[in-house]
Amino acid sequence: MKSSDYSISQLKAIISNMDESSVEELFEQEARIGALKLKSQRLKQIDKEQILKQQYYKMLQYENKYSGKVIAGVDEVGRGPLAGPVVACAVILDASHAYYGLNDSKQMSKSARAQIESQLVEQVTYSIGTASVEEIDTMNIYEATKVAMLRAIESLPVSPDVLLIDAMKLNTGLIEESIIKGDANSVSIAAASVIAKEYRDQLMAAYAQQYPGYDFEHNAGYGTKNHLTGINNQGITPIHRKSFEPIKSMVNQK
Repeated sequence: MKSSDYSISQLKAIISNMDESSVEELFEQEARIGALKLKSQRLKQIDKEQILKQQYYKMLQYENKYSGKVIAGVDEVGRGPLAGPVVACAVILDASHAYYGLNDSKQMSKSARAQIESQLVEQVTYSIGTASVEEIDTMNIYEATKVAMLRAIESLPVSPDVLLIDAMKLNTGLIEESIIKGDANSVSIAAASVIAKEYRDQLMAAYAQQYPGYDFEHNAGYGTKNHLTGINNQGITPIHRKSFEPIKSMVNQK
């Protein structure tokens, strides 16, 4: 069959899963402007898909290193905000994983991150660990981050053999790889980054209902202009980190 045998709307459905050579063959004698535009769009989409696949395979370098072992990727979000807990996630990917487009959660659009997160939470083994504002203020953010990560690992229903961790050593006794920019270099860590990010953002959006006026639903506790305005106008809340500036100075002044 040739592309000219189909309407434009029919072609759109037909080529949606075709590879490059099949598209080229189908449109070999096509002259319609609308059909050629559709062909061009599909070829560009194929190119993008190939780039995402190549990136994904590149990010499997650490997973491939430990083939045959149970690997957990570990990452955290929320070390920098002025409010809210630090949240860690540990993820064991499913055997046939192929989450093309998965990346460091900070590098993904909100819609792309939410879409992949919805797939991950349905298909992977994961757990969440948190360290409270009180723990952050008591032991410092670095140590609190380790506590959150350990809690996430300990809560996994499956015991991992290997931990791939974003720029942190936990001394668990398991095989550990501390990977600089791990969320951009390991799919397991990237998956943990995405789940942790979505979890914490939703948590801060819930806090926005409890503590209105700080724009938590948009800034997730980071020191944005609206957040700082809220602090100046309404003062600090129980979820603000008293060891972080400018909150620390406000507490000391009182």
